[in-house]
Amino acid sequence: MSQTEIPPVASNTTSESWTEITPQALYSKCLTVARNLWWSWHPEVVNLFRDLDPVRWRQLDHNPIALLGEMTPDQVAQRASEVVLYTRINQAHRRLKDYLGNKQTTWGAREGGVLGSKPVAYFSAEFGIHESVPIYSGGLGVLSGDHIKSASGLGVPLVAIGLFYDQGYFRQHLDIEGLQQEEYFDTKVENLPMEPARDPQGKPITVEIDTMDGKLLAKVWLMRVGRIPLYLLDCDVEGNQPEDRELTSRLYGGDVRTRIRQELVLGVGGVKALRALQIYPGVYHLNEGHSAFAPLEVIRERMHDDGMLFEDALREVARCTVFTTHTPVPAGHDRFNGKLTEEHLGPLRQQIGISYEQLMGLGRVEPQNEDETFCMTVIGLKLSRRANAVSSLHGHVSRRMWSNLWPWRVEEEIPIGHITNGVHVPSWLAYPMQMLYDKVIGADWQKEMGDPGIWQKIYTVDPGELWETHNALKSRLLEFVRRRASRQCRRRNEDESTVLAARNVLNPNALTIGFARRFATYKRADLFIQNLDQFASLMEDTTQPVQFIFSGKAHPADEPGKELIQRIANLRHDPRFAGKIVFIEDYDINVGRHLTQGVDVWLNNPRRPLEASGTSGQKVVLNGGLNCSVLDGWWAEAYNGKNGFAIGRGTQHVDSDIGDARDAKDLMSVLSEEVIPLFYDRDADGLPQKWIEQMSNSIATLASRFSAHRMVMDYVKHEYLVAAGGLSSDMSVR
Repeated sequence: MSQTEIPPVASNTTSESWTEITPQALYSKCLTVARNLWWSWHPEVVNLFRDLDPVRWRQLDHNPIALLGEMTPDQVAQRASEVVLYTRINQAHRRLKDYLGNKQTTWGAREGGVLGSKPVAYFSAEFGIHESVPIYSGGLGVLSGDHIKSASGLGVPLVAIGLFYDQGYFRQHLDIEGLQQEEYFDTKVENLPMEPARDPQGKPITVEIDTMDGKLLAKVWLMRVGRIPLYLLDCDVEGNQPEDRELTSRLYGGDVRTRIRQELVLGVGGVKALRALQIYPGVYHLNEGHSAFAPLEVIRERMHDDGMLFEDALREVARCTVFTTHTPVPAGHDRFNGKLTEEHLGPLRQQIGISYEQLMGLGRVEPQNEDETFCMTVIGLKLSRRANAVSSLHGHVSRRMWSNLWPWRVEEEIPIGHITNGVHVPSWLAYPMQMLYDKVIGADWQKEMGDPGIWQKIYTVDPGELWETHNALKSRLLEFVRRRASRQCRRRNEDESTVLAARNVLNPNALTIGFARRFATYKRADLFIQNLDQFASLMEDTTQPVQFIFSGKAHPADEPGKELIQRIANLRHDPRFAGKIVFIEDYDINVGRHLTQGVDVWLNNPRRPLEASGTSGQKVVLNGGLNCSVLDGWWAEAYNGKNGFAIGRGTQHVDSDIGDARDAKDLMSVLSEEVIPLFYDRDADGLPQKWIEQMSNSIATLASRFSAHRMVMDYVKHEYLVAAGGLSSDMSVR
């Protein structure tokens, strides 16, 4: 879904007219819609807010609450009169009300079984729902956001738990030398769609978490994401030590002590918040190891409430716990030394009656090995009976990585399955493509988007119409990139000729390749320039022009990642690449949306098998772009030879340097021999018929398989219902 240039919904003349509603009532309806993030995946509602003030809408990061905060009810009414918004406001308000009230006819109501009385509690350290809510950094957060949005659409009984970061993740700018600079800004709570969470008596909730050096306090916020309540814990509370009031201010900021304290608040504090809300889950889903302390607090509750022994409580809690691991990179798993672990879990350890050695053993592969640190992934695996990776290949990698936890089993029997990630279709689908699908597949296609059969209708689309729709999205992307690029130059105080050149970068007729993700070195953003001269010869071909758009952030402590950004961003100074390679600063959901909707090709070339899943390429599929990727993560199970392009043969060399050189060569080969010739192979009407056929193949074979709706349904059927005791397992259980 794009946040810009979406045609308005036609007026419904049977709706309430402007003469029947006061300015205050109209304003109140707008605010009601703005306070539920449901609006963010409905383009006609996005368009409604944009039309109130298009300039400020863009300047305020598409935040409707901030926009309404600058307007009076009379101003809203005046603007509504000028551009005929009354009916559309009433329609949006009514649709939200109907959506929230319609719970009995959803897929979740039909298929959710016992979850109706015992909901899923979904824990994640970050949630990427919309760019106006900056509590995410990248892929994990966007995946979590898509998960709960699809749970909302399906009507799955689920509550979500996270942390509120009042400074979020950093804002990125590149200086004149191309070096990443990080800035943090305080988020105005009044501009976010959240309110204090309250207990059944109406009292705002604050939870207490014991540590060996005192209590940590966290207040709880409520954010509504469609039908899903998202509870966010915030340590900026009177009564905390000054340094603890800053504890949840930044996502993935601070040192290792900050990290363990944040994870203590998320896991233990999150369970305490659920208890204060009188929510009693049937399933605890730990999305990555950050929340793996949660089962310990649930064990404590069971021992206190039901008089259970520790071993029995652990067995019962593990049975209803689901653990998802996303990280095939050993360095990506949080580990803490014994001193830090005891400082933060000591009181809880004492309450559940286990020794320090037993506690540390829960977080070690070898419980008796005193030299081994406490690993959050290890305790997550030990305190759950349902565990999964996020793609088929990642499942193989995870079983190999953690096989020592089950030394009596062969690798194939290690009890870690996989559920491949997917994306929330309404959030990432461009409105023109949605209109095309409405026309070709049928207006209700989103209700059946998991059915591969309906997507075969894409072959009935006139090739020219599909190509024109794609080119319209591509033109919008180039407009966005030029606007951003010129603004970046002006901020760096570059001369007017440079600013002017930035306003005219990129050729609308050129093959446009996009690359946007976290700039970790294993993702190899610079693979295409391993041989710079060879790459330059490719780029200098004026008969078949090629251009690249890059975006992404490196972690503030990742100096190699920052150097990678600098190397690519500074290619703009090389005359061979000027105007053909652009780096867009401050990668976020908005930038990702524009890129995935408008590029011709999405490039992904991590060092195999270190990409657990990856979902950005799945967003490209929906919008008619093609993937060119190493056979890793989701692409390893998606590529069929006719729906995109593969780099290499799906193998990796034991020597990473040799592997990188080989993959760089394969990348140049696939670009020069497959991608570029196919794109420029045109018929008499100027249409790349074989390319368009690949676009149709991609949509037909992949759109149904890699949606978040399919992913959430898989979790319900294969994980949640089993964990809640509502379905017998047909999978191995540890």
